[in-house]
Amino acid sequence: MNNQVPVSDISNISLEIGFDLFGVCSAEPPESYSVYKKWVESGYHGDMKFMEKSIDLRKSPEFILKGAKSVIVVGLNYYQKNEYRQGYPYIAKYALGRDYHKVLKKKLIKISNILSERFPEALFRPCVDSVPILEREYAKRAGLGWYGKNTCLINTRRGSWFFLGLLLTTLDIEKSQPAVGGCGTCRKCIDACPTGAIAYVDGTWQVRALDCISYLTIEYKGTISESLRKKIGKWTVGCDICQDVCPFNQPRSHQPLRSPVTKEYDFLNKRVWPSLVDIYRMSYEDWDGLTQGSPVRRVGYECLKRNAEINIDNEREK
Repeated sequence: MNNQVPVSDISNISLEIGFDLFGVCSAEPPESYSVYKKWVESGYHGDMKFMEKSIDLRKSPEFILKGAKSVIVVGLNYYQKNEYRQGYPYIAKYALGRDYHKVLKKKLIKISNILSERFPEALFRPCVDSVPILEREYAKRAGLGWYGKNTCLINTRRGSWFFLGLLLTTLDIEKSQPAVGGCGTCRKCIDACPTGAIAYVDGTWQVRALDCISYLTIEYKGTISESLRKKIGKWTVGCDICQDVCPFNQPRSHQPLRSPVTKEYDFLNKRVWPSLVDIYRMSYEDWDGLTQGSPVRRVGYECLKRNAEINIDNEREK
């Protein structure tokens, strides 16, 4: 214990840089790997081929950073109000501002640079969700939250409106206490999901990507069936329904907002989007300029137009 770096030293740095949640856990292989592997093998990941290609890399952080001993885990709140406007795209809260990968990685690199000066012999590797690592398990181990039935990581005090970032390191850092919590008998997210994507399978709650509105509007590049088109409703990019109804994201009498509005300028600086009709008619050049630096770019030109068409048809049928 005497040779360990105190966790408070790292905590102060991360909070000064602007993160809202912080914890440290060991870099031991994830216990949830077998569940993840079976989920992919069952085809629940849909067309997300990158999950198949990187499946072996997720066995251990050793494949990401050789000699890793600790995982610094941080959370960055992205909550803000998101009013629906008829005739305009309805985009999930995570994608309203700048691409979170860029925002989190920049902050993680700042932590890495500070620690590298203090511990020049140590190695560091910043990770956001584009890196093949089972980040939720390490966040749970580090005390940031526990798994909800909707598979989101939920913090009892802060809800689930936060991004996760990891910093692998060869430093031996004092560890945080794992998070404890659960949904109990609540099934609000299950009942609210229009497509029934949340299910209890083999002893764990899982989301079947093929039925998930977020997957359909972002990752899926094919033709969406008529029945699912109707269930997508007003969502153009992503979906927040299961988080919107979660009791852990609701106000309490002594704490009006578990997740206060984010202080991150890059998230608050929301992109201004044209109407659904304009999106459906826009040229590739217009799409290219409009989506630079935005998470919406991942949807792609043709699929963003496809989604806008679905929204337009659903509004007409109301």
